Amino acid sequence: MGAPQKTAGGNNAYHNFYNDFLHIKDPNERRRLALAEVDRAPFGWYHVRAVAVAGVGFFTDSYDIFTVSLLTLMLGIVYYPGEGKMPTTSDTAIKLATSAGTVIGQVGFGAAADIFGRKSMYGLELLFIIFATLAQALASGSPSINIIGIIIFWRVLMGVGIGGDYPLSSIITSEFATTKWRGAMMGAVFAMQGLGQLAAAFVMLFVTLGFKKSLEAAPTLASCTGDCAVAVDKMWRTVIGIGAVPGCIALYYRLTIPETPRYTFDVKKDVEQASDDIEAFKTGKPKGQPDEATRIVAKQEAEKEMEIPKASWGDFFRHYSKRKNAMLLAGTALSWCFLDIAYYGVSLNNATILNVIGYSTTGAKNTYEILYNTAVGNLIIVLAGAVPGYWVTVFTVDTVGRKPIQFMGFGILTILFVVMGFAYKHLSPHALLAIFVLAQFFFNFGPNATTFIVPGEVFPTRYRSTSHGLSAAMGKIGSIIGQGAIAPLRTRGAVKGGNPNPWMNHVLEIYALFMLLGVGTTFLIPETKRKTLEELSGEFDMSGEVEAQRDTTVTENKTEAPSSSAVVNV
Repeated sequence: MGAPQKTAGGNNAYHNFYNDFLHIKDPNERRRLALAEVDRAPFGWYHVRAVAVAGVGFFTDSYDIFTVSLLTLMLGIVYYPGEGKMPTTSDTAIKLATSAGTVIGQVGFGAAADIFGRKSMYGLELLFIIFATLAQALASGSPSINIIGIIIFWRVLMGVGIGGDYPLSSIITSEFATTKWRGAMMGAVFAMQGLGQLAAAFVMLFVTLGFKKSLEAAPTLASCTGDCAVAVDKMWRTVIGIGAVPGCIALYYRLTIPETPRYTFDVKKDVEQASDDIEAFKTGKPKGQPDEATRIVAKQEAEKEMEIPKASWGDFFRHYSKRKNAMLLAGTALSWCFLDIAYYGVSLNNATILNVIGYSTTGAKNTYEILYNTAVGNLIIVLAGAVPGYWVTVFTVDTVGRKPIQFMGFGILTILFVVMGFAYKHLSPHALLAIFVLAQFFFNFGPNATTFIVPGEVFPTRYRSTSHGLSAAMGKIGSIIGQGAIAPLRTRGAVKGGNPNPWMNHVLEIYALFMLLGVGTTFLIPETKRKTLEELSGEFDMSGEVEAQRDTTVTENKTEAPSSSAVVNV
């Protein structure tokens, strides 16, 4: 039997735990020690660096996603002179483009990370984002190609990269995290989304201030032509292009991470004893396959008892044909779907909503004041609601728990949307803005964070990335429904010269219904705080029972399994 080979990768942010225990010949013992090292490691700067590397990607994702509300506003000024806004269909198409690409990325990268490994795919999705973002910022129309079509194309491609970041960042953080603070680490990664939204609002504010003189010349958006239009054209390209900068910073660390210990141990080797092969487990090559010519005969009987099925389409469908597993996937996927119907339907239309409640146009005398008020309104929403909500989750998710936070979030959001919807015509603009800010807070101190965290914990290693990707994809399908089918209903019954959004109250009422449905789907997910990933997925480590297994029956071994797992869970 050849000597075990070191796995590639490792840097200051991601330690290579596999190599620490390479000198131990027993693969079961090496697995137990490596996973115990990860699970019981005290929280330190190592974890902070790991969160930062994964979080920078989410910062970029969020910046790129949530600038779309500002992008369509400025594109309408530049490319629809005399009107000052683009048609609703074009506005919706641009907003849906990213979500459509995201669905593809979540499913594709999610499955690929389970097939080829986390290390092999991490960083590739960031290259998609960087390239598509820069291409988008440099795009221009021509007599044969409409600028809206070009923007849609690049936003779909950017969405593929953004989609890949969801399962990869979640499961890599989850599989490297200490059990005690795993929720906080994953929540902190996701909280970078709030900082990305904040950065987008600040950049919009700064570029608006920078072109103040040119913008003040136009009394309305429709009359913003000449120097004013050139200024706005420069503004949207600057706002979009800056989104590529943080991705470039994180790229090196993502490309040089080691493979996660759990993937190396549980997926890169075949632990079904009939065709057992652990050579790939030892070598840990990022794209390698198990070497079936090499076996550890002495451990055959023990490995039959700690058997983890080989990942395959057949096993995947068998796994999810069990009611318990299917309901778990339904719980994570539907909760995310119902959340995103309202969350993206509202959040990607911040500029529109601010306009509807009279914040961005109230008292505005020119284009500068309209854009300035829009930027400040977005800052208020993000600073007062979104950012605090994310970080309250980070500090409470490992003590309060994921499930109570999700229940509370969906419940309060149901009430807030009911109030906004049914009392819409009786509330002042300031009251509507206050309720809207509260909704942003409870989106993020609630289901927006927990629907990201839980799918990265509850599924078995061999399907963790795929299952997270499927759950996230259902979320983005929900966002497509929210943006494409529900949000446009706000213009139903509009007449020229009248209220452009007469159905806004009914749209908010529809969102309240989906928040109520989210309360129901939360019953399908388990509480995951302070439990190891093996405990949550049913994959118990039995390496401590190797000697006993040689002399006992299968039944006896199964009764021993919980006690051995408890050793790891200390």
